[in-house]
Amino acid sequence: MQRALVTGGNRGIGLAIAKGLVDAGFEVIIGARDGAAGEAAAARVGARVVRLDVADPRSIAEAVQAMGAVDVLVNNAGVLGAGNVLDHPDDFEACMAVMLNGPYWLMHHLTPHMVQSGFGRVVNVSSGWGAFSDGIEGPASYGVAKAALNALTVASARTLPETVKVNAMCPGWVHTRMGGASAPRTPEEGADTAIWLATLGPDGPSGGFFRDRTPIAW
Repeated sequence: MQRALVTGGNRGIGLAIAKGLVDAGFEVIIGARDGAAGEAAAARVGARVVRLDVADPRSIAEAVQAMGAVDVLVNNAGVLGAGNVLDHPDDFEACMAVMLNGPYWLMHHLTPHMVQSGFGRVVNVSSGWGAFSDGIEGPASYGVAKAALNALTVASARTLPETVKVNAMCPGWVHTRMGGASAPRTPEEGADTAIWLATLGPDGPSGGFFRDRTPIAW
């Protein structure tokens, strides 16, 4: 049975991704900063949990040691900033730590096994707000961090062998705690493309950016 790690998987889109991968036959590990919330979420969908603060490289290293290798990594954890990007350095640091540095360190630790085993899938949950084609429209540093995550996707896909596929996706505007009550999409609708990318066959794409299983502009 293949193993998958979903960061920020204790609610919203992350939980929907975790459930979808469990239903697809994966052994799923939910990475959660709040252990109790992670345990409750994991019990709901039939997953396991590992305590993981993606903003802390030491926590990442400890989580990797505790859970071992995985075949699929879904970098879903995120934070939403507010205000002017240049006026809020603390917000900038937090966004980059969670949505760029965390995915980088997880990929650093977990992709060597994927390379060695000849199979791996990395899904970076990004956003149209991080697309240059849309003007990096995210609030404060959110869009900047997602744009950097997109760049990491392209660079790492170019570096890794074809057996390890790395892609970014935009879930759209989803009704979650972050997305708000006015959002038109369900977490399951937002999760669908991530699940598709996590389960790509050997001829699937790598180094792309997708929404609703369709390529979109960076």
